[in-house]
Amino acid sequence: MKKLLLTTAIILSFSAPAFAGVGHDEVKTDDHGGHGEMKAEDGHGDDHAEMMMIGMPGDSAKVDRTIDVLLLENDDGEMLIQSEELNIKKGETILFKVKNVGELEHEFVLDTVENNEKHKMEMSEMAGMDMGHVDPNRITLEAGASGEVVWSFMNAGTFEAACLIPGHYESGMFREVAVGG
Repeated sequence: MKKLLLTTAIILSFSAPAFAGVGHDEVKTDDHGGHGEMKAEDGHGDDHAEMMMIGMPGDSAKVDRTIDVLLLENDDGEMLIQSEELNIKKGETILFKVKNVGELEHEFVLDTVENNEKHKMEMSEMAGMDMGHVDPNRITLEAGASGEVVWSFMNAGTFEAACLIPGHYESGMFREVAVGG
């Protein structure tokens, strides 16, 4: 049984880059320290473009607007992502100022509903293991911590902001992100 678990963990660790969305070799940094255009290099561009239907890392020097986001638990046992309505224009670059005002660790992930579902299932299977996320479309925050995500929404559609820590999504920690044309 231990051998099976170890084999499964090793296999899943090799599949982890599929959830990274954008590799370090596809994102170029501009003179302002922000992310510039995503470049297709080494023949990987098409795969990443499909994986990141929601868009790409934004340039912090070219933010169109800022949205404040709170991550929290309430007295009814719900876990929530609170912000203004997440109605965004195609091509808009948003600075999400995210603050965890709850008592638990939470994360803020921007992706398609389908990708969030796949990743949520993987995290449930690996509960208790440190997933070590370092992706431009997500931030994980300890209780009381703050951080930022800068994102350019390049495609119209209905997407999702969510916390994929096991049990949090099921407790209500997700929001629709509507990107209009």
